[in-house]
Amino acid sequence: MEKTNDFSILIGGEAGQGSRWAGNLIAKIFNFLGYKIYVYEDYQSLIRGGHNFSQIRVAEKKVEARKEKVDFLLALDKKTLSLHQKRLTKKGMIVFNSNRLNSKEGVGIPIEKIVQEMGGLPIMANTALVAGFSKIVGIDFEVVKEVLTRELKKGIDLNLKIAEKTFQETKTYFKIKKFKKSKTTILTGNEAVALGLAKAGLKFYFSYPMTPATSIMNFLAQRDDLGVKVVQPENEISVINMALGSAYAGKKTAVGSSGGGFALMVEALSLAGQSETPILIVESQRAGPSTGMPTYNLQSDLLFVLSAGHGDFPRFVIAPGDSEQCFFYAGLGLNLAWKYQTPVILLLDKDLSENTFSVNEEIFERVKPEEIVSWNKKGDYKRYQITKNGISPLAFPGEKGIIVKANSYEHDEFGISSDLEEVAQKMQEKRFRKYQTIEREVAKLPAVQVYGRKNSKIALVSFGISKGASLEAAENLGIKLIQPVILEPFPKRQMNLALRGVKKIFSVEMNTSGQLAKLLTQNGIRVDGKILKYTGRPFFPSEIERKIKKMV
Repeated sequence: MEKTNDFSILIGGEAGQGSRWAGNLIAKIFNFLGYKIYVYEDYQSLIRGGHNFSQIRVAEKKVEARKEKVDFLLALDKKTLSLHQKRLTKKGMIVFNSNRLNSKEGVGIPIEKIVQEMGGLPIMANTALVAGFSKIVGIDFEVVKEVLTRELKKGIDLNLKIAEKTFQETKTYFKIKKFKKSKTTILTGNEAVALGLAKAGLKFYFSYPMTPATSIMNFLAQRDDLGVKVVQPENEISVINMALGSAYAGKKTAVGSSGGGFALMVEALSLAGQSETPILIVESQRAGPSTGMPTYNLQSDLLFVLSAGHGDFPRFVIAPGDSEQCFFYAGLGLNLAWKYQTPVILLLDKDLSENTFSVNEEIFERVKPEEIVSWNKKGDYKRYQITKNGISPLAFPGEKGIIVKANSYEHDEFGISSDLEEVAQKMQEKRFRKYQTIEREVAKLPAVQVYGRKNSKIALVSFGISKGASLEAAENLGIKLIQPVILEPFPKRQMNLALRGVKKIFSVEMNTSGQLAKLLTQNGIRVDGKILKYTGRPFFPSEIERKIKKMV
């Protein structure tokens, strides 16, 4: 392998062999050594068998996309070798389980034999493989020991014995560089969302398991220290209706699902709009239509979430592109939902939700709960009081001397149902004024991020997970990347500023129809070309570079 501070490791095996856990362990070892990390997860919708792999990119500077070529191929089974050997660089190395396969190339380690000799369980072969690889690249055993001790809740002593035995029986071939320990941690997008919501004051999270949003629920349920109650109702319809009840009672609440689950929530989304109930909805896209490919990705729900629901009502749609953004914009989104008493949709995707990114720990200080517009307790309480900015003061059931109504019907200021012409007109205009207030708010928020060469006449425009590969491609080509993070209300002022001097615009997105390009066009932005991928797998930066060179 060439001496470099940017290399790629792929570890794979059957479902049930623990390749994903092993990949996460490798990522944490390199994070401990001061490297920046990006981990891509690829797995089939199977409990046993099939083929799973993790691709870990390790670099001196921040990276947010995987490479086409692999420097180290770690094989727990034969299929990993047969599927991925062609991706190995010329000087790359194979490290394989010599108890299951033979190869004239690379380094074989009898990991299953070692585990058996030490009295371990078969799955502990993944620990042995990670330990052997660590020795090969010159990582000290004390580093492996410390990271293993942190990560394991059960069987620590036995795993450490297996790791040490493998270390002793493996040679060192490289000596990787170590960096000063920086204030970074590694988080998946879903973990970052959970932490951001909790930091902004989340009290209840309702969800029904649906890949790839499920791990938000699991993470919050495991973290008693975050103070969030997690509820799993019987289906997604119950999820959002229970959540609206919780929010009506005054508790900051969020729900999470994927496209199919969100489809079941749409009627209640309109209920939130009419009743002006604050709610944050995480919608993590996966490949559709219908069940599609449950464990793979397409960014094809954008137009759906922008227009979901019947009737006119304001909403925010926010689409972060890495774990740091997931943390910040999840917290911001929850605060916005309560400030404006309206739905906020946090649009993620499978790879953003489940892939792992390096996160600067300083980001954790950027989110805190914000004050809501509360009733001043003077006069009769009007839940839907008509105001200049469209925002009515909030009060909650149980407060002394008041009645708090929430109504799915059109209603007057007190919340009493009404279909009178003048009442309907005033309430429709009230909600529209709120939308105008929200538009002014977006103009002040970090709604658009700009990267790369600022004075470039060529710009890529991308969102979600495609931002990472687009950023790397833009930097390599010396052009600009524009990432609209808040997509509704559309940030026209910031986009126009970002596009100053730009002559050619290309959207980069994972769907067949160019949904982001359609949104840009609807807002008066001419798109000169679309770079689309719809295999279920995210872009490589090199793919984008090749397509741009052909198109320009």
